Order: sequence, then C-alpha cells, then structure tokens
Amino acid sequence: MAEPADSGVDPAQRALDTVQRYPHEAISIARQVLADAPDARARSTAERAIGLALRELNDLPGAARHLRRAVRAGDDARLRALARMSLGYVLASAGRTTAALRAVTLALPQLTGADAGRARMQRGVVLHYRGRFDEAVRDYDLAVEIAQREGDQLLEARARNNRGLLNAHLDAHLDAHLNGRLDGPPDGHRGAGRVLDDDLHRAAAIFSQLGLDLAAADARWNSGIATGQRGDVAGALHCFAEVDAEYRRLAVPRPALLLDRFELLLSVPLIDEAVAVAGSAVTELRRLGMASDLAEALLAQARAALLAGDPATAAETAAAARSRFRRQGRRTWATLARHVELRAGYAQGNRSAALFTSMVRTADQLDATGWPGPALTTRIEAARLAVALGRHGRAVELLTVASEARRRGTAPRRAQGWYALALRHRLAGDESGAARALRHGLAVLDGHRASLGATELRAHSGTFGQELAAEGLDIAIRRRAPAQVLTWAERWRANALRMRRVSPPPDPDLATALTELRMVSTALEDALLAGNPVQALRGSQARLEQRIRELAREVNGGGELLAPPGVAEIATALDDAVLLELVAHGERLLAVLVRDGQPTLHDLGPLAEAVRVARLHRFGLRRLVTTGDSPDARAGVGAADRSGVGADVRAGVVHTASALDRQIFDPVRDRLADRPLVIVPIGELHAVPWSGLPTCAGRAVTVAPSATAWLRAAGRQTGGPDAPAADGPAVLVAGPRLPAAETEVRQLGAALPGSRALTGAAATADAVTGALNGAALAHIAAHGRFRADNPLFSTLDLADGPLTAYELERLTRPPGLVVLSACDSGLAGVRPGDEVMGFTAVLLALGTRCLIATVLPVPADLTTALMLELHRRMRAGDGPAVALAGAQQAFQAGTRQAALLAGRDATNAAAVHATAAAFVCFGAG
Repeated sequence: MAEPADSGVDPAQRALDTVQRYPHEAISIARQVLADAPDARARSTAERAIGLALRELNDLPGAARHLRRAVRAGDDARLRALARMSLGYVLASAGRTTAALRAVTLALPQLTGADAGRARMQRGVVLHYRGRFDEAVRDYDLAVEIAQREGDQLLEARARNNRGLLNAHLDAHLDAHLNGRLDGPPDGHRGAGRVLDDDLHRAAAIFSQLGLDLAAADARWNSGIATGQRGDVAGALHCFAEVDAEYRRLAVPRPALLLDRFELLLSVPLIDEAVAVAGSAVTELRRLGMASDLAEALLAQARAALLAGDPATAAETAAAARSRFRRQGRRTWATLARHVELRAGYAQGNRSAALFTSMVRTADQLDATGWPGPALTTRIEAARLAVALGRHGRAVELLTVASEARRRGTAPRRAQGWYALALRHRLAGDESGAARALRHGLAVLDGHRASLGATELRAHSGTFGQELAAEGLDIAIRRRAPAQVLTWAERWRANALRMRRVSPPPDPDLATALTELRMVSTALEDALLAGNPVQALRGSQARLEQRIRELAREVNGGGELLAPPGVAEIATALDDAVLLELVAHGERLLAVLVRDGQPTLHDLGPLAEAVRVARLHRFGLRRLVTTGDSPDARAGVGAADRSGVGADVRAGVVHTASALDRQIFDPVRDRLADRPLVIVPIGELHAVPWSGLPTCAGRAVTVAPSATAWLRAAGRQTGGPDAPAADGPAVLVAGPRLPAAETEVRQLGAALPGSRALTGAAATADAVTGALNGAALAHIAAHGRFRADNPLFSTLDLADGPLTAYELERLTRPPGLVVLSACDSGLAGVRPGDEVMGFTAVLLALGTRCLIATVLPVPADLTTALMLELHRRMRAGDGPAVALAGAQQAFQAGTRQAALLAGRDATNAAAVHATAAAFVCFGAG
C-alpha cells in the first residue's frame, strides 16, 4: 500500500516528491535541506521525506525517529497533522496499529481538501492492517472521491491502488498476503471484482505518467496478486517476475513481498518451496524489524509446516504469531493464528472435547471476522473430531454449514465443500450420495488442474484431491467392488498424465537460461574435479535454476482431460496380458487385478512392510552394481566374497527379492499364470527393479504411472497418442567421458542400418534434441543423474553439458521408443496423487509410447551386451517389454557362460544380475 505525499517545487517538497521514485535520492536532497538551516516548514517537510524514504527502504526505527522530528518541527497544525499521518503509516508497518490509528485519527480534524483525502486513505491503510476491511474500503472510497474533486492525480492513484489490492482479496475470498497483509472478506461482499482490475491498472498508469516508477511497480505487483487470486497462476508468476526485475533496477528491497509469492506457491501447492520462502521471509523481516510483516511471516511459516506434515513446528510458530498479533491489537489475525494452532493439535492426535469446543468457537470467529476459507477447514476437522467423540448430531450440523462452500469461491474451496457434503452423506449411511459428491468435487479440481500449463504445477496440484479420492476409494473397498476401486484409484492417480499435452510456445528467454545453466554446470563440474572454489558457481547455478522454474511455470494451461478408463476398455487393450494396479488403503496394500475382462480385489498385506523390503532390495542391488562397476572393483568383490561380506550382500538381495515377490504376487499367483504383466505401482514402489523379482524374471513386464497413462501410451484410448507419429531414422547418442558409450553406439549403428549416430563433440544438447524430433527410436548412452529435489532438473550428460528434462519438454515430435542407457534415468519424483516427475513422466506426456530406462546405477562396461541383445530382439519383431525380458535372461546366461569358457571365476554374476534388473520398461511395452 502507498503512503501519501504532497507536490511542490522547493527542495524540501522535491525530496518528498522523490520518495516514490528514488528513495535514496530523496534522502540526499532532504539532508541537504536540513544542512542549510531551513525554516520550520522546510525542516518538517525534509524530516518527513527522510522518514518516508527510510520506510521504503525498510528501516522502520529510523523512519519513526525522523517522522517524530517532523511532528515536533512543524510550526502549524497542518504540518504536524501531515507528519502524524505519515507516522501512523510507519507505526502500522511496525505492528503498533493502536498507536497508528490514534496518530491518524488525531491528524484528520486538522486537514481539509486533498490533505483530508490523504488522511482518509492513510486511515484506511491502518484499518486494513488491523483487519477491519469494510471500514478500510469506505475510507479508500472517500479518498478517491476527494482526489477526483480536488484534481489530485497522485492521491487518486494511491487510493485506487490500495482499494484495488484489498478488493482483490475480498472478491477472491482467499487467505492471501497483501504486501504484508492477509485478506479476510465477509461472504457476499459487494462485487469488488468489477472494479479491482480497473483500480489497479489506472493506478499503475497514473503513477507511470507522473514518473513514480516505484509506485507503478507496486501497483503492477498488486495486479499480479489479483491475477493469482483468480486462479491464473501462470499470469501471476509472469507479473511477479517482471516487477521483481523492476525492483532490482530501482535497488529497492521488498522483503514483505516474499509473502505474496508464498501464497501463490501454496495455492498450487508447491509446499517445499513455500516452506523455504516463508523461512526466508521470517529471517529477513526479523532482521529489518518489520514487526507487522514478521507476525504474518511467522503465520505463513506455521501454515507451511502444517501442510508439510510438521504439526509440532506449526503449533509452536502459530502460537508465536498469535502472541505478536495480540500485542499489535490485531485480533482477527490472532484468530487466524489460533486456527492453525488448533489444526496442528488435531494433526498431532489430540481428540479431546476441549479441542472440539475450541475449534467450533474459532470457526465461528473466523466467519465473523471474514476468514471463510480457514473457517471451512476448521469446521470439517471439527466435524471429524465430533465423530470420533461420538457426537454425530454436531458433526452433521458442522458439515451442513461447511457444504455450502461448494456453491462459490475458488476451485479448492468448492471441492472442500463437496467433500463436506460427502462426509455428511456417509454419516447418514448414503454412500451413493457420498460418491456423487466426491465425483463433483474431483471434477472441480480437474478444471483447476487443466488451467495449469507447467508440468511441475500440474504434478503438485494432486494434493488438493487427496482427501476426496481417499474417501471414494474407501467407499469402493468397503463395498468389495473391484471395478469401482480401480475407477477411484485412476480418478486421482497421475492426473497430470490424463491431460492432452499443451505445446509451450517458443520461449527464447527459457532457451537462453537453459543454455546458461548447461555452461555453468559444466564449469562447476570442471572446478570440482580441479579442486577449485565452487561457491560462486553454485550460486549461479541456483539462480539459473530458479529462473528456469519461473519461466517454465508461466506456460498457460488448457488441453483436453482424458476420462479414466473403465474395466471393459482396459480389458480390450490388455488382450492376454494382466493388469495389476496397486492401491494404498490406510495401512494395507491392495491390488486390483484385471484378467480376461474380470476385475478382482486382493489384500497384499501391510503397506509399510512392502515399502521396507522394497527399499532393502534396491539398496542391496545398488551395492552389487556399484561394487561391480569396474574390473578393479569387481576384483574387490571377489576379495569380499572370501571374507563373506559380498556373499552376505547377495544373500540379502535374494532374501528381499523373495520376500517382496511373495507379498505382492502370492495372493494373485493363480490368476497371473505366465501372462504378460502391466504393473501400476503406488508411489513408494515406483523404483522397484521388477525383473529382479522371481515372478517377473523372464516375463514381459510393463510399468505405468496409471492404467490411463498406459492406454494413452498404447494409443488405445479415444483419440490415440498425443504426438504425431515419429517415423524418422533411429538416433544413437553417446555422452562424454564414457568410452563404453561410444563402443555401444558404434556397435548399435552396425546393427541398425540407416541410424544416425551423434558421438564426441557432435553430441551437443541442440543437436540431440533436434535429432530426437521425429525419430522413431532414440538410444542415449550417457552419464545420468537423478535430482530428487526437482526431478525436472535430472540430467543426461552431453558434449556441451547436461541435458535436463526441462529441455525434453520442448520436443514437438518425440521418439516413439526411447532407450536410456544411463544411471537412474528411469527414477521419478513422486508427489501426492502418485504424480511422477522425471524423464519418464515428461516423455510419456509428450506422446512417447515406451521408455526403457534404469532405476539403479549401471556399469557402462556391462550394459553394451545387454543393449545389443535388446535391440536385436526388437529388430526381430519383439515388442519392447518382451525383448527386454528376453535380453535380460540371455545377458545373464551369456555372461556366466563366457566366464566359464574363459576359465574365470564368475563372482561378478551378482553384479550382472543387478545390472539386468536395473532396466525397466515404462509406458506401453
């Protein structure tokens, strides 16, 4: 929000006028005025200019000190009133809202005309801070009227900016930060949305016309907030990025604006990033002593901790925020902090009657003070607590009120309303009605997800449907209805891959940033190898990655959303194969199996045990692979064998493989027979090396994020594959610093006539991505790195540096089949809703039918024989999954036979087994 200033031509007034353009310059001018021993009027005006400039630069103690001097220096009532008005603005920023309101109220009677308009606007600012939103809007309205009557453009722009900002939040009914303030609208506000855009755009235009660059930037930032409130995340991010650059040009820090970014991140939600941003805001605002904004930053940190599954931190931080709000006289904010405290207590397992009473009371207070979103969440959790306490009547009452939210508001809030209605139906025994309500809620969220264009945003948006899908799944499981279980599992699983691809427009800024990242990453690796300092390079890498994320997120949404398939559609596509879709239900692992058109539901045992054994199995295989990564290392394996250590690792792998195999496949073994298998794992089991399990060894196994994604990749769903058919020559790529890769590509080239090879210096990122477009087959042998923190920054090393998954998203005609002979290239980051992120998700979303990649490190010198056998079988007519299964068995048998013929000890057989098991067929094999 903006603080009013006068206009004039003398030096003191010029300093005041310069505050919003160049605060540093304003301070210099004002200090020169003070050095010239001015009269009382000039001294008061100069002190006021310094105080307001220091406020722009976030020095609140200094600002308050100079503004008090301005009050004392004033030799008439008007000057003292103007200084008090400015002091009120600074006191409000410092969290002293009671003193701020008193200062502005004292100033009002002494001012007339445009001065009175400025005071009205400033009073609105203080009321805004205190959460008295309707009163604040009325004062802003009066300020605009006075400005227009007096012909004061500057006052009109500032009042419009503040009114537009507040109305954006009142209209959107979101819990968002307002340049250091949260919204809290009463439902049924008077149509603020009709004027907020006009207010903010006109304010920015007036500021620009007057040459007030900083004020214009603030108004444009507020337009970004309004855009985000309407659900246009890409538009808001684009606006924030542009204005960020303007703030940097003006050299004016805006740490409180981190909280606007936090709210936008939480709306997706990008929880990990929101946690980091909230933490940065707390640190910076505490350093600057900005008490009002700091209290809100602490509240943001508490909210982020709650969503991140850390209720202890959430409770502690929310209590600290509530204490600060109470000291600042901001009772409505204290109520919001209390809401977070209570939710954290519920998340920690508190099921007491006292908690229930507090939650109900707080929900009513939140509604009364204009926080409908938090009130809704609190009522739903209070209703669930009431059920636990046996108070079913009270639960129904609370859910009835909460269910009204389905009629209005943002998509996540309307979905919560449908969720509340579903819970009410279940309490009444109407599970069909509950299922209908849940479907309505998920349909609302589908629309929200479709509005997001970026892969990353779509993948993270699955959080919002978690409760609804889990409730629907619970209904179907309790009915013992396997077809319904499959439908509900598909309704929420890997939803980002249910959307037809939206081709991003060419973005030269993104292309430049990706190229710069590749250069910096190469320089960083060279510096590490040479033992040189890398801190500056790491900083550059982090900044470029943030820039790339922001640019990629600005892609607009759209595209058709595919409906989850029914059993009949799946059965037709399966032919003689069997689909096994794993499902997590509470602490149990279940599976829906579809064979010959018949779905069956099976309990596979404790979920935690399957996850534990799967991790142990991967760990053991990883050890076998890495200790067999070179001849010297394999000699070490032999030495370890003699001491018993290597034998223990191999025995552990055999044991865990058998245990996981029994748990997953014993309950369904009689229905599997020897048929091909399509596996849809849950998130925690996406990285299982399936062919390392006895049941899958030698069997054609295809792994897919969902049955919907499998059908889409197979081209068996309505509309067929997304991408045009790729029928160009095979492309073979060898990465640098990997002699075995060049050998592999050379031998594959001889086996694949007409193929195009890119090796050595020719295998650059631009050359490779250019060759991949339209290729029928792509084989890339290179070093690979998986990034768990952001899987879209996973890389394949090429001649000029790493190629990221972000760059593959730019392909317009992806290869139909991709083989990645690279470490960990098949790993995926898993987000709520079993959304996967990484090379697998990117390529399948683009329209690639099948990807063969690794879920473990692989030794380069062992993989060539396996890859040659794989391609030989595919060229002979085998499908990818069949070819991979045959190649894995032939590779292991051939390696053992070669060792025996050469009279060598076959102690590396375990490493060979692990290498073969590392490769998985994804998509439609």
